[in-house]
Amino acid sequence: MVSVVITGRGGAGKTTMTSNLGAYFSKKGYRSLVVDGDLYLPKLAFHFGIYAPQYNIHTLLKNPEMRVIDAVYHDPRTGTDILPGSSKLYDVIDLDQKRLRDIVREIQSRYNITIIDSPVGIPFDTISTFRLAQYQLIIVEIERCPIYSVHRMIENEVIKLKSLGDAYGLKVGVILNKVRESSSNVDDIIDFLEYSVDVPVVGVIPFDHRVPEATNYGRPVIDHAPHAKASKAIGESGEILDEWVFGEKRKKGLFSRLYDALASLLRGTNVSSLKKL
Repeated sequence: MVSVVITGRGGAGKTTMTSNLGAYFSKKGYRSLVVDGDLYLPKLAFHFGIYAPQYNIHTLLKNPEMRVIDAVYHDPRTGTDILPGSSKLYDVIDLDQKRLRDIVREIQSRYNITIIDSPVGIPFDTISTFRLAQYQLIIVEIERCPIYSVHRMIENEVIKLKSLGDAYGLKVGVILNKVRESSSNVDDIIDFLEYSVDVPVVGVIPFDHRVPEATNYGRPVIDHAPHAKASKAIGESGEILDEWVFGEKRKKGLFSRLYDALASLLRGTNVSSLKKL
């Protein structure tokens, strides 16, 4: 029973990564649950084609007598279970955010892994669930940040989020998302994160137009377009996380495997292999 919270700035791809990692672990045979912890702008359900869930995390928050399992939806294509939120305005008014932890605690024992999607920035909506989690993944978007200012962005965002995870005793990692920088720039970012910020980079996901296309179809991209560049990269990140979270024995160490996997993945794209991890 493992819980992971996903954090990052707006537009970084937190919800996309939550849905796809949930689908990855389900496809690998784990009982996987994804939870929409963005209580005021929930959108995780859309990634599984669920657009108007009658029962959801908001009905659970407002009705303590309701069974949590009654608000969980199963995606038959990926095998993932989803605890969605409500997009209706009247459902997000007067919420007891602290009860979110009780909801997650009640349901997570049924699953091998629970992945919680957080709101933008400091995740006040999901902060109560940090006491239940063991891991935090910070999603860092590269696409919209000028490379000359990425270090400042990391200082402003990643360090704060890592400090929050550290305060709750979580193991913290970073996934670089929407990457289309040159190899030297990516190497520099990874060096800065690992040596200056002291946080491991556990995934590098290239920019791929198939990702928003999959969202429009209401599918995780690894299900909608499994051979897309982003899907392959998410799969490689999933393998690393599998080993990191569940401690499976491999012939190579965690970071050696990440290096080899990403080197293989990124050959032939405009992002070359990583120097080290």
